[in-house]
Amino acid sequence: MPNERLKSIMVSGGWTYTALAEKAGVDTKSVERWANQNRTPRLAAARLAAEALGEDMFALWPSLRRPSAARVMSPEMVAQYERRADVPVSAFVDLLGKAVERIDVLVYAAVFLHEAYPRLNDLLRERAAGGCAVRIALGDPDSENVRQRGQEEKFGHGIESRCRLALMHYRPLLGTPGVELRTHGSTLYNSPYRADDQVLVNAHVWGLNAYGAPVWHLQRTGAGTLFDTYAASFDAVWSTARPVEEN
Repeated sequence: MPNERLKSIMVSGGWTYTALAEKAGVDTKSVERWANQNRTPRLAAARLAAEALGEDMFALWPSLRRPSAARVMSPEMVAQYERRADVPVSAFVDLLGKAVERIDVLVYAAVFLHEAYPRLNDLLRERAAGGCAVRIALGDPDSENVRQRGQEEKFGHGIESRCRLALMHYRPLLGTPGVELRTHGSTLYNSPYRADDQVLVNAHVWGLNAYGAPVWHLQRTGAGTLFDTYAASFDAVWSTARPVEEN
């Protein structure tokens, strides 16, 4: 039995299966199954698809379970993902690409961004040229905390190598007005990717690689403190980080 409501909304809005699939971070056949077989998507994909269509996801897919009163999300919570691997890279790129005033990124390496989107440096240069302040904090590959993280994740010296690789990716940005690059040796409890008043936070879990850990998409609303907590955390690490020198 097809999902006539979804099909009608897609037709009226000029949505193709491929376009909606890209927004929801799934393959095209999944969207075809949603529309033609009334299959229920995973919660994260349903939220992204409904947001793109401007609809209520529970109205599109009545079989989705609404959260109980005890599990209602904070008004600052835009979306939540079970794993970073569930977040399409386009979500990171779109977020950073819309920044006007500030981009803050705090990671150990996160080389997945450059690997999946080779134009990342160009995007950051464009944002900086438009007046956006860009701050990138990468893990110091020689720090004890980076080495310890490699042991905890059973990744060995791989994480140190990835920190060096990340620095190699970002180094061409040195000297770009509006862009600052630093290295830090802090214990990384989370990796925030902030663009103005929105942030994707990759929470870290002991013994688990970052791609398998949850991600929260938060926005500053003035009605909560989650966003400001992570913004303050970035500033605290940034104040201890060392500027990368040109050479």
